[in-house]
Amino acid sequence: MQLYGSDTSPFARRIRIFATCHNLPVSYQHLDIFDDKDRATLIANNPARKIPFLIDGQNTICDSGAIYRYLADKFGLTKMTYWQENQLVNINACNDSLVELLLCTRSGLDTQSDALFFNLQRERIEAILSDLNEQCVKSDFLDCDYLQISLYCLLDWIEFRKLTDLSSFTALLHFYEVHSNLPGSTDSDPRI
Repeated sequence: MQLYGSDTSPFARRIRIFATCHNLPVSYQHLDIFDDKDRATLIANNPARKIPFLIDGQNTICDSGAIYRYLADKFGLTKMTYWQENQLVNINACNDSLVELLLCTRSGLDTQSDALFFNLQRERIEAILSDLNEQCVKSDFLDCDYLQISLYCLLDWIEFRKLTDLSSFTALLHFYEVHSNLPGSTDSDPRI
């Protein structure tokens, strides 16, 4: 099985850490999605032009959530409850909003301006981080390794990109500190 992703993608990173934690036979291939050759590989395998995607024989699975479910099914791993899936939806929404703001900033747009799109993204990020600050201490949250990995990758990506201030979210900061030594987290660190 071959996982394709970017070294800085928190979505690819969570699959890499999950595979390491469960000793799954998943190889990783970095794609520079702005390089012509790598972009062609991306487009040929995922019309949505998003990473990560996983190739397993004749199967191509796109999106980290679908890849997680595929691996859980293939290797008989515990699946998430609906409550846990809802938490993952929130983690993904926060991550997506942060990615949108990062891309807008890199495109020369003032993401701090009083514009509807930027206001909605900042509002979503704040609301989700506040909610995750409450949820990340619950046993239903802590019982799911993929949820923990996904939240850790989000928080580490926020710190790596310096996208928002986490100082008021004490439970999230504690969670981040406790989970900083996940198996595979050093090998997949986007700073290296």
